[in-house]
Amino acid sequence: MEIRDILFGLHEVEGIGWKSIERITRAGMLTKDVLSCTAADWQRAGLPDKLSARLTAVLDEAWIMKRRSLMEESGVAMVTILDDNYPVQLKETAQPPWVLYYRGCLALAARPSVAMVGTRVPTAYGRKVGELLARQLSAAGLTVVSGLARGIDSISHEAALAEAGGTIAVVATGLDKVYPPENRGLERQIAREGLVLSEYPLGTPSHPGLFPQRNRIIAGLTLGTLVVEADSRSGSLITADAALEAGRDVFAVPGPLTSPKSRGALELIKQGAKLVTAASDIIEEYLSYLPKASSGATLAGGPECEKLEDCLEKKLTSEELHLYHILHQGPFTLDELLVSTKWDFGHLHSVLLSLIIKKAVVQLPGAIYKVI
Repeated sequence: MEIRDILFGLHEVEGIGWKSIERITRAGMLTKDVLSCTAADWQRAGLPDKLSARLTAVLDEAWIMKRRSLMEESGVAMVTILDDNYPVQLKETAQPPWVLYYRGCLALAARPSVAMVGTRVPTAYGRKVGELLARQLSAAGLTVVSGLARGIDSISHEAALAEAGGTIAVVATGLDKVYPPENRGLERQIAREGLVLSEYPLGTPSHPGLFPQRNRIIAGLTLGTLVVEADSRSGSLITADAALEAGRDVFAVPGPLTSPKSRGALELIKQGAKLVTAASDIIEEYLSYLPKASSGATLAGGPECEKLEDCLEKKLTSEELHLYHILHQGPFTLDELLVSTKWDFGHLHSVLLSLIIKKAVVQLPGAIYKVI
């Protein structure tokens, strides 16, 4: 049995944590002889009595192979910190996971990447900004990393999937659990087309205390962290702090001064985070990491997409663009739009439908329309 398998086995034991495995490795016990350790041996390494007893009772070769089989039957693979293909960026952090469980393409974790995080309940502005920036960053070749949460996380994953850079979801549960449950379909798509990672063994349910630990992995995998929209007590700020602790860059998107959802990002900017109004603000920091643009191509976020709305507006006809700009002034009823545009009902309805299909506008109850 290889040492990596023994490390995996230790990691699978209920109740063991990062610091316990650190004590074991520092004590020089991460060898094949560890399978014959007594409770007294574990206690001498500084482990508590209850955990020492559990390790003595369960940790043997047969148990480890059984855990491996259960993992593989679930379509999950694992990489340990001892392996050559362990993500280099993550290994350089202060507390890299001993074991990572994954579905998808692990090689994606070796590509240049940027974390995108933010509120779980974004405004229309936050949703649009998150989608545009994620798509542009991914199109430039940067992999977008986020946490599969509601809101900005999900928006960023979905937008990045459509482009070359792809996306990585880092979750705070075992890979046989999905949180939030409504993201099960998105998780499956990322596992097929990107990469889903977890530090936690199969069977680990969602728990509030696991999310801050998950955030350090998001920050550690990436060159920098972008906070799109966050209030002053958002968990996204934990990810930004983890990025700073790892010596990585922090970026933030400014928002309206009157919006509570902007307070966290604005505070980061005051503290020195780089203000982002276009994907090019991030891309220019990492040009040396990116593949050269092919002949005639333009990196997303470059001259052809300098403003956040450029990519969307380039897809609209002149009439769609006219109506889109009207709706920027606030939600309007169908009757109000008939007055503003002076179009007949059939024509207005046709243009509105086109904007809805292009995901520029959404219809609310009561025949009210607003930009997304």
